[in-house]
Amino acid sequence: MSPTAVHYVPIVTTILAAIFSAEIFRRYRGHPERLHLWWWAFGIAVYGVGTFTEAATTLIGWNEPTFRAWYISGALLGGAPLAQGTVYLLLSRRTAHVLTAILVSFVVIASVAVILSPIDYSQVEAHRLTGRVFAWQWVRGFSPFVNMYAVVFLIGGAILSALRYTANPATRHRVVANVLIAVGAILPGIGGTATRMGYTEVLYVTELAGLLLTWMGYRMSVRPVAIAAAA
Repeated sequence: MSPTAVHYVPIVTTILAAIFSAEIFRRYRGHPERLHLWWWAFGIAVYGVGTFTEAATTLIGWNEPTFRAWYISGALLGGAPLAQGTVYLLLSRRTAHVLTAILVSFVVIASVAVILSPIDYSQVEAHRLTGRVFAWQWVRGFSPFVNMYAVVFLIGGAILSALRYTANPATRHRVVANVLIAVGAILPGIGGTATRMGYTEVLYVTELAGLLLTWMGYRMSVRPVAIAAAA
């Protein structure tokens, strides 16, 4: 299978993710006590790693290390660090630390399985990444648990935040911001489901759209309330 135009979309997504991650990290440097910003910067960086592996596969073809890096950064870490940022934003520091220990332990165990699984080379396609190439197909059973964690805390947290801001007219812009973040988080999940069905190209498009919506939501959420009210 030769690459088509949609296979080059991850190159754009990777560049934008690097810029977005750096923007959040700069804000964290100014407020080092806000650990949620560190997790969000890390999450977007990992997001970019995942799309970089997709871009590399398009440009140089399939290879085993790139595939394993794609699965770990995308299927196992795609939304988890971003969700962990929301955990630190909404929950107590102690609870967040406990959940971090659980999440990291789970991801480490799953990553070891991903690294050790043999590859079924009969399923390999030159310019497409898919979990079907695992000889141990049970390895793919780890990702739904991580994805559910992301849904509960990232998407659920964004919805909860949106509801909290509806009462105050001065913070209505943050309602829209959190809706954008929630939708931005949902789109890659839809793409991931399509990937499991064999339509990896859908993931490439939803990753870019999801990143753009999340970035828009983040930008709106950090606008000062007074400026937003004046606007």
